[in-house]
Amino acid sequence: MSMRKTAAAATVVLALAATATACGGESGTAGDKPKGGDVKSGTYKVAKDVKLDSPTLKKAQKRGKLIIGAKADQPYLGFVDTAGKRTGFDIEIAKMIAADLGFSEKQIEFKTVDSNVRETSISKGQVDYYVGTYTINDERKKQVGFAGPYYEAGADLLVRKDEKGITGPDSVKGKKVCSIVGSTPLQEIKKSKYGAKTTELGKYSLCVKQLLDGQVDAVTTDDAILKGYAAQRPSKLKVVGKPFTKEPYGVGMDKGDKALRDAITDALEKHIKNGDYKKAYDGTLGKSGSSYVAPKTPLPRY
Repeated sequence: MSMRKTAAAATVVLALAATATACGGESGTAGDKPKGGDVKSGTYKVAKDVKLDSPTLKKAQKRGKLIIGAKADQPYLGFVDTAGKRTGFDIEIAKMIAADLGFSEKQIEFKTVDSNVRETSISKGQVDYYVGTYTINDERKKQVGFAGPYYEAGADLLVRKDEKGITGPDSVKGKKVCSIVGSTPLQEIKKSKYGAKTTELGKYSLCVKQLLDGQVDAVTTDDAILKGYAAQRPSKLKVVGKPFTKEPYGVGMDKGDKALRDAITDALEKHIKNGDYKKAYDGTLGKSGSSYVAPKTPLPRY
């Protein structure tokens, strides 16, 4: 998905208008005018005559399309521009999987699903699978199945480009760090061992605005989300690159559909090995300037 300049400009507008987080954040506007850039939109070879003993896949094949849950307000991850175009790293992952299941991009219906209803949407069959900064944990495994992790995220720090003093969570003593109320990264950075002065807002985009305005020294949430902000404003912002929590992102699906879970795991491993994954990263989150780290394979099977 090579988003051209006009689409990129639209992306910027919406990106400022809305950015949610894997930890339950909400949308908002950062208030400045960041420069956008082309976002990769890849095409992937579609498999033919896919046969799988998967109730979910059979249902999708019968309807002639896949329904994939995703985020709509995370720039460079899962995002919808004013023309309705989906872009971002998670969108590319979703398309790679779809191709291996025998569905072209035109046979995908993306459905925006908020974090607080992901398990419900999956368990009710409202989506066939979900790709959207979805952290794998034991509690969620009780409700849904996961393939992956396809990306190892972690809470990190977003700072101004010229910031020299903040090099990780151990260097924020006395610094003003912003996050959203109730988020996991906020609870972590509030620990006394770090000594940070925290600012708690309702939206990460508001934190980013305060960072750009010099009202706070850093913003914290999952590094993947922060990379999206940094990719929007590479001349103004950067991600420190010292994650201090672990947030393994997986593809969520029906808990009982092991055949689909294995097939999606196969697809992820294939595209990691053939380079599609790296191209997708470089064309999206990699635009933040953050280094590429290949996922460890083979991926877990359970």
